[in-house]
Amino acid sequence: MKIHFGRMADGGTKAAVKNLISKSFPGAKMEFKDSSIAVTECRPETAADFVPAAEALAGVAWVEMELKEECPLAVSAKKKSHFFDFSKGPVFIAGPCSVDDEERYIADAKALKEAGVHALRAALFKPRSSPYAFQGIGFAGSQIIINARKITGLPLVTEVTDPRQIEKLTEITDVLQVGARNMRSYELLKEAGRSKMPVLLKRTARATLREWFLSAEYLLKYGCQELILCERGDGIGYEFPVNLDMMRTAMKETGLPIFADPCHSAESAAAATDAAVNALAVGANGLLVEAELNPHQAKTDGRHTMTVQSLAAIIKKSNS
Repeated sequence: MKIHFGRMADGGTKAAVKNLISKSFPGAKMEFKDSSIAVTECRPETAADFVPAAEALAGVAWVEMELKEECPLAVSAKKKSHFFDFSKGPVFIAGPCSVDDEERYIADAKALKEAGVHALRAALFKPRSSPYAFQGIGFAGSQIIINARKITGLPLVTEVTDPRQIEKLTEITDVLQVGARNMRSYELLKEAGRSKMPVLLKRTARATLREWFLSAEYLLKYGCQELILCERGDGIGYEFPVNLDMMRTAMKETGLPIFADPCHSAESAAAATDAAVNALAVGANGLLVEAELNPHQAKTDGRHTMTVQSLAAIIKKSNS
């Protein structure tokens, strides 16, 4: 941690900062320079409240913290999953954007199993920008995804949108997905962590690495033992559907598995396919893909949903 002083800082400012450091971090080491104080051995549970207190002091410009100081659990975490073996190459999670018809979903699940996917997207709930848009079939679709798991033997990945859904979802699905819209839903993150369920956490559009990792820190602090981070891009209109630089940086900062969602920021299925290939090329540990046999029949996101055949070609190439 480093406390930077502004031009108006004087001896009183530095004395006040030193006193605050001593109270907040007993025994911490301080290195003084003309324009800053570097502090080592500071605990994150104390530092979180120290920062605004220090920045409120007259003469303090800002407080700079390293990612490992703010997010020690996320930075030090490793790949861990009893569903996926990351040592054997990329993991593929795929399925329709939303479950809306049993016959079609079961057919898709069988085809995706044949294509080589490792888990099924099993979206019962769909957060939408418009309150009038299709929101998913909810728990009414529970038996559909349970049947798909029984038929294929594949684990299910289901998005959770409300803390009140978690208790029931733990009896139905295998991995909870916290979508981009809920990356900053901290009460949801707490409850998902407490459930002890494996979690896949998406980065919301335009969120910083720090914000993404702090959300991961919530999950880990509250009990999550198996966590996947998923990059989903910054929205349609950007040069690349997947933020490859964000992925590269995340891979350097944590041992957690880093996946990519190539579809949600893509303008078309072709663009999503290119994004998937590019994400794998930079070392993604897996993909979370919207894919089905007949995307034109999808109630949601059909425009950028891949066909099973397109995904199968990507999987085949990744295994060659």
